[in-house]
Amino acid sequence: MLIALILVSVTLAAVAQLTLKAGMNRVTDRVGEVSLSGEALRAIAGTPLVWLGLALFGLSAVVWLGVLSRTSLSFAYPFAALTYVLIVLFDLFILHEDIPAPRWAGVAFIAVGIFFVSRTGAG
Repeated sequence: MLIALILVSVTLAAVAQLTLKAGMNRVTDRVGEVSLSGEALRAIAGTPLVWLGLALFGLSAVVWLGVLSRTSLSFAYPFAALTYVLIVLFDLFILHEDIPAPRWAGVAFIAVGIFFVSRTGAG
């Protein structure tokens, strides 16, 4: 159950990132490069995908709180790196971006590290 909660939180965080990226792409299409100008801030505030991404982050945080109430931070936190793994997969399969070999090597190292952490037990 603990690993399932961790995976839900991580997946929500990754989807939140993807949603925020899509929202910010719409903002930059409208106003160009984003700065702290009033026009850019209004465009960001008026973009539903940005709000959806923030809401998904909030939901991820609520699930994460459930994780933290059940295990040590030193066990749970390394799983947050799975967000990066999911983002690379989203880049490949959803955004159709090329992923260079060194990035795949980094993803493999992250996966191996998380595997070792998961073998230590949640205590």
